Amino acid sequence: MANIQRRQCVAVNVGGVMVGGGHPVVVQSMTNTDTVDIAGTVNQVTALAQAGSEVVRITVNTEEAARAVPKIVETLHAFGVRVPIVGDFHYNGHILLKKYPDCAKALAKYRINPGNVSIGRKTDENYRTMIEAALEYGKPVRIGVNWGSLDGALLTRMMDENANSPNPLDAADVTKRCIVVSALESARLAESYGLPHDRIIISAKVSGVQDLIDVYRMLAVECDYPLHLGLTEAGMGSKGIVATTAALSVLLQEGIGDTIRASLTPLPNGDRTEEVIVSQQILQALGIRSFTPQVAACPGCGRTTSTFFQEMADQIQTYLREQMPVWKTTHPGVEEMKVAVMGCVVNGPGESKHANIGISLPGTFEEPVAPVYVDGKLVKTLRGDHIVAEFTDMLNDYVERRYRAGIATMAG
Repeated sequence: MANIQRRQCVAVNVGGVMVGGGHPVVVQSMTNTDTVDIAGTVNQVTALAQAGSEVVRITVNTEEAARAVPKIVETLHAFGVRVPIVGDFHYNGHILLKKYPDCAKALAKYRINPGNVSIGRKTDENYRTMIEAALEYGKPVRIGVNWGSLDGALLTRMMDENANSPNPLDAADVTKRCIVVSALESARLAESYGLPHDRIIISAKVSGVQDLIDVYRMLAVECDYPLHLGLTEAGMGSKGIVATTAALSVLLQEGIGDTIRASLTPLPNGDRTEEVIVSQQILQALGIRSFTPQVAACPGCGRTTSTFFQEMADQIQTYLREQMPVWKTTHPGVEEMKVAVMGCVVNGPGESKHANIGISLPGTFEEPVAPVYVDGKLVKTLRGDHIVAEFTDMLNDYVERRYRAGIATMAG
């Protein structure tokens, strides 16, 4: 693992998952189902959990949704899915948490946006009601400030103060500072109502990469609450993935961030689990955590006019990810395994030697053989139409011998 000095902060227990306090960075996600649709929500939470999401957030925006929450959690537990469920509240959270105690009890954490409750008005009774629910049921809270729903009264006050300053800042800088102040003042207000310091997580989400980095650098210096990272609307496809990776990688490399989400816009009927995989890959690429064996594959060139090596690399990566739900409990350490599926003789043998197990497929006009290397040594040369099946068998044998719990680890 990478030797990154993590920012020191308190640890918060979210339904049995520890966030902050030096614990591993937690991957989380959010459903996009109508929470009233119990079966659909259960299915999506299950898929997200199986993909590796360690915390899942659901929308609780209506009385019908609040009534559905206990049944959703109960059904998940019946299927053996124990992932903590977080309730996302806006505007009417104080009503729902008070009126539906079974909902308040079933959730592992409440997400409160201070810009969408009574913060900054004459009284903060709505906010106070939500904090009191967290106190009554022993739940942590994420105070999630959002660029798009910032406390208007606070922003107006800070803009006025800035205008009267002898050295006024740019409006964008005032807004970023306002986001930080809103988060910290809301956290301190929650503590004044009795919520323990170690039951608060903070997020401060914006859409711009550089803005996000600026905001979280300020927060990291000014508090010791665990920080949840993520762009508020990362976007779709490669844009969303690249923006999320760019922002989170800078902060994580600086030791900032205790839980993350890739807020990707899926294609219509797209796979919601993509956001989980992206978060995992960011952490794994930085050497912060390992989730699944990684497949190294060359990009292809004029030496590899066949698509066979690409298809094989995809099949192997998919196979490894599908095996992980079982392997992670029966084969500890397998998530750090490195596999190479290379397309020609130029880098194929060398890259395969550096992997735990690797295969160098024949490129265009090369001899139709595929040497397989295990722990740096050539152990077999595959030929014919069954290379994928034979290599998969060798891969399974390697995993069984090296990582099976209770079996001595191989040298290498």
